[in-house]
Formats: sequence, structure tokens, C-alpha cells
Amino acid sequence: MAEFTLELNDDQKQVRDWLHGFAADVIRPAASEWDEREETPWPVIQEAAKVGIYSLDFYAQQFFDPTGLGIPMAMEELFWGDAGIALSIVGTGLAAVGVLANGTEEQIGTWIPQMYGDADDVKVAAFCSSEPDAGSDVASMRTRAVYDQAKDEWVLNGTKTWATNGGIAGVHVVVAVVDPELGSKGHASFIVPPNTPGLSQGQKFKKHGIRASHTAEVVLEDVRVPGHCLLGGKEKLDQRLARSRERAASGGERVKNAAMATFEASRPAVGAMAIGTARAAYEVALEYAKTRTQFGRPIIDNQGVAFQLADMRTQIDAARLLVWRASWMATTGKPFTSAEGSMSKLYASETAKKVTAQAVQILGGNGFTREYPVERMHRDAAIYTIFEGTSEIQRLVIARTLSGMPIR
Repeated sequence: MAEFTLELNDDQKQVRDWLHGFAADVIRPAASEWDEREETPWPVIQEAAKVGIYSLDFYAQQFFDPTGLGIPMAMEELFWGDAGIALSIVGTGLAAVGVLANGTEEQIGTWIPQMYGDADDVKVAAFCSSEPDAGSDVASMRTRAVYDQAKDEWVLNGTKTWATNGGIAGVHVVVAVVDPELGSKGHASFIVPPNTPGLSQGQKFKKHGIRASHTAEVVLEDVRVPGHCLLGGKEKLDQRLARSRERAASGGERVKNAAMATFEASRPAVGAMAIGTARAAYEVALEYAKTRTQFGRPIIDNQGVAFQLADMRTQIDAARLLVWRASWMATTGKPFTSAEGSMSKLYASETAKKVTAQAVQILGGNGFTREYPVERMHRDAAIYTIFEGTSEIQRLVIARTLSGMPIR
């Protein structure tokens, strides 16, 4: 009988400790500064590149961990350091996942290395899906991609929003409509190479949290990209569209669209990010409760505080188990028959919001000031229930999966 274990192996522990050291020594000391500046922390990204954390090789090693725990373990440790800086370090990964999920081997080998650059010339990439009128409702997407057969080029027009690294990226991965009549099934993903005319940065958002991560609009005006920049290739696209038309005509089951495939692959990783932030806030609150005295004793001696800490730790550990399960299932090819990926993201993100709020409460007035990091962690945690599918969307996905209803 095969041995069952939840213990990390020696290699995983070594990687975890290495990442934790980088988060503690490099990310945390810089967190407050870059949060206040609301700018991309290029020096920190470059340090991550120098030691091998910001690189295709590192993420490939974690992605191909046979247990599935490499990516969630890495996300938790980096986001334990600081969510804004960590998102600047890992944000390129969403674009890379978009290529991995939909691209050919040649496209993967060509474009993903360009997304990262190297330690001497660091680059970032952006995944552009959301639009001003199409966030969770991807079927309302308006950005169009029209094929110019004479030149074998695709012409893209539209505006994307909420794009991490949008406008400052070298490579942009853009989801666009190729057949409006098919709704979300008529979408495709495109690579927009560096310095392509017609692509520009629109509004840069000033955010409540994760302020060290660049978020902006991306404007596409007659952006022409070569035919080989269509992820998966035109033959595969034509076949998929033909099948979708047949299903639509016959009332058959729906198929996943390009953006959904990317989000499904990344949701457990987002859950791990939330766990990192929650764990960081919990640790600050625990240490504070053990050292802060009121009425002649540490406040942790009061059940009102002690029980909160007990709940915080329990919820963090439960969230981690859900994330690990979903990550293991994805790696081993187990189908998400109960939307386990969405479950993990839902519970972890809600836990992060709750735990960071409790940490602020435990620190009292000090928790409300920027002298202590829980104030920043609480602001950062708000994003986890919003991006890559709101908590409401996660519940919808879970409910429809359980009921057998189609996920639109």
C-alpha cells in the first residue's frame, strides 16, 4: 500500500527555506517603501533574477514538481514577504500560463523566455483579458481580432483594463473576439511582440493595495501581429470554432474559452498567494499578543484574543490543504469534478481578508497605523476576492459544477 504523506520532501524544504530567506531579507525590508511609491520595484525584481527566482527555469522547475506543490509553496513564501512586490515578481507568470495553456511548443519556446529577459536586462509580461465592460462577464468582451488573409496578419482593436504590467511589459498576451456570434467560445489569445505599433498604456490605476504592482489599461489601435502570434495556430482555431458552431446549432455542451483555461490553471496559485499574506499577518498578531501587556498580563491570556488566533491558524491551515489538493489534482490529471480549483481560491482569499482584519483588531490602534505591517497586509488582502474571478464567481462555478449546469 502506497505511503500517504503531507510532508514536503528534502528538495522542497530546501527551496521553501531559500525563498523564505529571500522574502525575509530582500522583499520585506523594501515593502513599505514601494507601497508608498506605488511603482514597480525594478531593483527587487532584478535581485530576484540574479539569484534565479525571477526566471523561466525556476518557474518551470516548480511547475513540473510531480507533487504539484512547487508553485503554491513558492507563492506562499514570496507573498509572505509582501504581496505587492511578490506580484511584481510573479505577475509575468500569468502571461506565461496563458501561452502554456493555449500555445504550441514553438510558441512556448519562443515567447516565454522573452517575457523574463535575464538578470542584466529584466523584462516583464502582461496578460490582458478584462475590459471596462467585461470583467467576470467574459462573454461581453469587445476587443476584436480580424484576420487579414492577404498579409497573414491579425488586426486587434479594443481596450483592456486591470492588466498587471500592462503597458510596461515587453510581451503582451491579449484575449480578443474572433467570432462575436459564439460569445465566450469565439475568443482567441494573441501574442503582441515588444514595440508593436498601436499598443499603448492607458490609465495607470492608483490602488487600495498591492500598490507596488503596476496595473493599467492597455489600448490597442489597429495593432497588427503576424499570423504565427495566434496562440495554438489558425488551423486549431478554425477547428475549435467549427466545433463550437456545431454545438451551438445542436444545443450541445459548452467548451472552455482561452481566458477560462488560463484562469483555471492559475486559481490554486492565487489561493497560495492569499495564504502567504494571511500567514504573515497571523504571525505579526501572534507575536504582538504574546508581548503586548494590558492589565498586568499579555493580551494572549485573554480568551477573546487567544480564540481569534486559534481560528486564524486553523483557517490558514485549512486553506493550505485545499490549495495543495487542487494543485496535486491538476498535476496528476485528476478532473475538478467539484470545482476544487475554485474552492481553493475562494476559501483562501476569504481567509486572507478575515485573518488580516483580525490581525488589525488584535493590534488595536497600532494595527491601524503604517508603523505596523498588518495595515498594509489588510489592504493587500482585499484583492484576492476580486482578481482572477471574484468570490461570487467562484461560488457560481462551484454551484454550477455541482449541479451539472453549464459554466458560461
